[in-house]
Order: sequence, then structure tokens, then C-alpha cells
Amino acid sequence: MSTHQNDSRLVAWSGRALGFLELIGLMVISVATLVAAGQEVAKMIAVHEVTLADLLLLFIYLEVLAMVKVYLESGSLPIRMPLYIGMVALARHLILDMKHLGPWEITATATGILIISVAVLLIRFGHTRFPYPSAKGGESEDHQVQ
Repeated sequence: MSTHQNDSRLVAWSGRALGFLELIGLMVISVATLVAAGQEVAKMIAVHEVTLADLLLLFIYLEVLAMVKVYLESGSLPIRMPLYIGMVALARHLILDMKHLGPWEITATATGILIISVAVLLIRFGHTRFPYPSAKGGESEDHQVQ
């Protein structure tokens, strides 16, 4: 058996092993997200109250699950999804801690949301104005950042 065949077998086996570990990681993320969402719903039921902060947290959990779903279906992760989660997390922070934040902290957090929003718009503009090349152009369709 040649060294080249051994190398290609090792590369193929390594790819399958990493893919399996990736699936395990995605399953752990999904289960942990579902547990956290369930705990949050249980808290809302226990206090007989649903606040905007609770809804935003549930929205973050749904976005995490949507990210896992998109990644499993396409093998790629749209970069916008974590940015959306970041915007919602910052908005939730503002809502929860508004009373304890000074004017500069509020301004900084709002500016962070604005910066992330502009980044999302730029990414969307870039995707429509400069679409990805086909797989023939070099970058594999399986590993494009969307």
C-alpha cells in the first residue's frame, strides 16, 4: 500500500470523525438550548408573568435552534444569525438593566446595536451586489459563509 493511499484514508477518516464530533456538538447545543428554554417557561408559569425580557430570551433560544437547523441542512452558517442574536441580547440587556446603567453605558449599548445593524445591512448588500462564486470558482459551496 502506498503512502499516498494511507494519507488519503487518514484524511477521509479524520473528516468523518470531525463530522461526527460536529454532530455531537450540535446535538449538545440543541439539548442545552431546549433545557434552558424549558426552564425559562417554567419560571414564567411559576410567577404567572411574562415580561418583554422573557420573550427576548426565548427569541434568542429560537434563533440558536434555527442556527443549528440551518447548519445541519446546508453545512454552512449564515453570519447574520449570530449578529441577530447579538442585537437581541444587547436589547435585552438594555431592558433588564436600564435602571442600573448610566447614560454612557446606555449610549454604548445602543451604539453596539447600531453597529451590528449596520454590519447586517452591509453583509446583505454585499451578498446581493457581490454574490458568491460557484463551486467552480474555487470556494466550495459546502463551506461558504452566508
